[in-house]
Amino acid sequence: MKTLSIVPLEPAKALKTQVYEALKELIGHMNIYSNPEILRLDERALGEQLGVSRTPVREAISRLEQEGLVRTIARRGAFVVRKTKDQIIDMIDAWAALESMAARLATSRASDAEIASLRNKFTNFDDSVEAKAHIDEYSETNIEFHQTIISLGKSPLITEMSNQLFFHMRAIRASTIKERDRVSRSVIDHIRIIEAIEDRDSYHAEQLVRDHALELARHVEKYVDYLD
Repeated sequence: MKTLSIVPLEPAKALKTQVYEALKELIGHMNIYSNPEILRLDERALGEQLGVSRTPVREAISRLEQEGLVRTIARRGAFVVRKTKDQIIDMIDAWAALESMAARLATSRASDAEIASLRNKFTNFDDSVEAKAHIDEYSETNIEFHQTIISLGKSPLITEMSNQLFFHMRAIRASTIKERDRVSRSVIDHIRIIEAIEDRDSYHAEQLVRDHALELARHVEKYVDYLD
């Protein structure tokens, strides 16, 4: 299990809420699909890392199970949920619809400064050579890029629906970005998307974002056998 960097607990928040948020953050940064083994959550180890008893950890895991992020198996423990290939493709299709609409909305709702933040994320990755040389950093920037598009759409409902897909989308993006030179395609696509949003070309921005996401779905369908 990836070691969790513990953030000091905030006195103003209920302990169980803080533990829940810490575990959700941990799962959000796990490489769920980079390893064929299902990831187990060790209640005792997590409690020790957070400096709490197992009770709030168990309560947090129960809440995460209700959200579909964790599955508890009797006498075996709690495990992070892995989706099947068909489920992942379905999620990508849904994300494509949500993110492309957010991009369309961003062209009319986002300020120039907010749109500039998209380009600023890629100041260190203006070509695929640099991106490949710092692949792990680029992977995180890639994920932040797509989150930013969602936020620039300024639609609370789209944001809420996207959040339900985010954990698995993040994990599958992190897992596939290193496959079959997808980095080069990613850099080119991102630059074109940025330009379309900067030009406030709603149709083109929507189309580019949708096609970019659906290309990921095609990649998963054709090459990602470790989800079967």
